[in-house]
Amino acid sequence: MKTMVWMQVFIAVFVVSAVAGAADKPDTAKGTGAALEARHLGNIQRVTFGLPRAGEGYFSPDGKWVVYQAYPVGYPFYQIYVQKLGEKTPRRISPGRGRTTCSYFTTDGKKILFASSHTDPQIDRTEHEARELAAMGGRRRYQWDFDKHMDIYICDFNGTGLKRLTNTPGYDAEGSYSADGKQIVFTSARDGDADIYIMDADGKNVRQLVNKPRYDGGPFFSPDGKWVIYRGDRQKEHMLQIYAVSVDGKHDIQLTNNLGTVNWAPYFHPSGRYIVWTRADYSRGPRGAHFNLFTMDLTLGKTTVKAGDVRQVTSNAAADVLPVFSPDGKKLMWTSARSKDKTSQLWIADWLRETRAAAASK
Repeated sequence: MKTMVWMQVFIAVFVVSAVAGAADKPDTAKGTGAALEARHLGNIQRVTFGLPRAGEGYFSPDGKWVVYQAYPVGYPFYQIYVQKLGEKTPRRISPGRGRTTCSYFTTDGKKILFASSHTDPQIDRTEHEARELAAMGGRRRYQWDFDKHMDIYICDFNGTGLKRLTNTPGYDAEGSYSADGKQIVFTSARDGDADIYIMDADGKNVRQLVNKPRYDGGPFFSPDGKWVIYRGDRQKEHMLQIYAVSVDGKHDIQLTNNLGTVNWAPYFHPSGRYIVWTRADYSRGPRGAHFNLFTMDLTLGKTTVKAGDVRQVTSNAAADVLPVFSPDGKKLMWTSARSKDKTSQLWIADWLRETRAAAASK
């Protein structure tokens, strides 16, 4: 059995491989700071309020709602909330105890997928230990626990009708749907370390997609359902890189190859022509690292994924992480501590790349 790794998954919310090579060099020469961001983002606004920390948000299929994880006031673990865009009233839909993470709307928008450890038989002790740790100054900033009691659940939009989809020893989380809603790709440590799995939307017919040493996780389907994008640290522990694997598991392609950086949280634009992800430069050590958002052009084939231009999107003094596109591709939402109170919250902006491309084609 593989050894379970308590790796630092740098979430900042608080291989037969074809290497991308020269394509993995960002275009940052044409601007820095606000000027660089203005090339990609317009009308930047804060989304979440009233919770100590919030992040990792995802859009509903109609783009009108978001679901995300946040710390409730006075509780030591993230819970899952839904909120209508343009409003500031979060509504909790998770059970209210235990760790939760990685929520996602079903393709009809009526239900929500997420992971939770609320069935932990020692939950009172787990909560007590977390509160004691917080009282002593808290944990290391960028560490994520692979809670062995974490399983994947689905519930109705209002939080009722909770149904368990996984029930195996070890961490099961980080789930998301295929565009047709028929399959879920997720991360599981059921074989000893975290790898990528696929199952039917009802939790049946589970199969392993990636089986490599150390952590592989954070998976999302391509819009055409033929590829899965994910992060892994198989080259060097903790130094995550971005990969794509075909849904039959036969072709595993490495897209970033810079071991001085951590690359994670990849997400497809709905066009399927590029991804957005988070990169941090660790050449100066963890305390000197800074998180920004980047895009990479991709050409998806039947057996290959060709990496293209890389562009830097954000350049703020605060960490910018966990980016996602709206279903129509016109908005970008991400987690950032750029607010005046310095807390991690959800932010949203107009995504200008498609708008400018459409204008240029007229």
